Amino acid sequence: MNKQLIVSVLATAILSAAGGYWFSNLKSGGQGSASQEQSERKPLYYRSAMNPAVTSPVPAKDSMGMDYVPVYADEGGGNDAKGTVRIDPVTTQDMGVKTVRVKKTNLSSNVQAVGRVTFNEEHMSRLHAKTEGWIQEVLVSKTGAWVNKGDVLLKIYSPQLVTSQQEYVLAVKNLNNIKALKKSKFHELYQNAKEMVFTSRERLRLLDVPEHQIKELEKTLKIKDALHIHSIATGVAIKVDAREGQYVTPKDELYMIADLSNVWVLAEVYENELPWIQQGNEAQLRLSGLPGRVFRGKLVYIYPYAQEKTRTIQVRMEFKNADMALKPEMFANVTIQSTKTIDALVVPSEAIIRTGSREQVFVVREPGKFEPRAVTIGISSEGQTQVLSGLNEGEEVVTSAMFLIDSESKLREASSKMQERKSLEPPPMDPNMKMDSSPSMPEMDHSKMKMDKQGGQP
Repeated sequence: MNKQLIVSVLATAILSAAGGYWFSNLKSGGQGSASQEQSERKPLYYRSAMNPAVTSPVPAKDSMGMDYVPVYADEGGGNDAKGTVRIDPVTTQDMGVKTVRVKKTNLSSNVQAVGRVTFNEEHMSRLHAKTEGWIQEVLVSKTGAWVNKGDVLLKIYSPQLVTSQQEYVLAVKNLNNIKALKKSKFHELYQNAKEMVFTSRERLRLLDVPEHQIKELEKTLKIKDALHIHSIATGVAIKVDAREGQYVTPKDELYMIADLSNVWVLAEVYENELPWIQQGNEAQLRLSGLPGRVFRGKLVYIYPYAQEKTRTIQVRMEFKNADMALKPEMFANVTIQSTKTIDALVVPSEAIIRTGSREQVFVVREPGKFEPRAVTIGISSEGQTQVLSGLNEGEEVVTSAMFLIDSESKLREASSKMQERKSLEPPPMDPNMKMDSSPSMPEMDHSKMKMDKQGGQP
């Protein structure tokens, strides 16, 4: 029994010694590998976890006792561009980073705007009497009344018109009396009488006396005290300033008539939309009150100045309005069809970070490695932006979580600049190094520095 116990104890001791030796060899071997890897990957510097602008060339702790974070060459140093960021795949996925390839495509854009229907200024007429007088009767007295060209609007008595009628009647009578002299040696008298008739008739016509009243006067030779004023256009009377008994002069506007069969639509477009439109483009108009109906017109003018308050540019479109569905001061949705296309290198508009002084994107250099790149951009359309310089076709850019990457990039760039400045500064002195005591200044004889009370000299 004692012999078996002794054998068991010896076996246990041998196994323990062998296990300890194997474990110690394994541990020392692992530490050796780790230390070897650590020595191969040396940090460039160390930075504070709370304030990345604070760095140290050696491991250190901040005021809260937190260790400084090491920054390695493959994390923003080396030959990479300043601000280059490395993010491990797991973090990249958690951040929701998405990328897209830079490509070439044809850009085009239709301009959407809110338009306001207004009168066509080229189809508006203003009516004034060409002589002084008194209105005897108003036949069209209501604003909004529809009138046709030639309709009688009012009747007016004018002394000048009466006198002109009398001259015409006398000229006609004189011509009738000397018709017998037409073929005689006094034919000049006939020609003079004929010219007088023509002159007096022309005077009536220039005073807007209607042709039918002139013919009636020539036939009856009876002077009328009231003459008609006819409409000079077809349309809607949008202004009526004529009332019975009113004294009027040529400077008084009696009627304003607008032809609504053709109307204008004014709209405001932004500066960045101007490259897409030009005169002659087709325009479509839709009204909320007439769902499903589309009016088609064209862009006829782009105003050469911007609106002071809105900083937009006004454009004018022209639409036919035979059924009068478009009424002035209506609001409508307008689409201007662009015929312009541009073959451009484009990226999604959300991929561009606008800092105010420049535009930049983040280019994927390799998986998990993002480089900031300044770009020059052109026009934008339907979520795509033209890139004039800074990118090549086929490169991959980040389209989401850019601001998180941008924040880290700025921290890396700031830390890199701090490190560069520190490398130019003289190395810090070792606080444990004792300073050589400088030779003491010789004591001065203060008694010799006493001022001479009388002479004031030492």
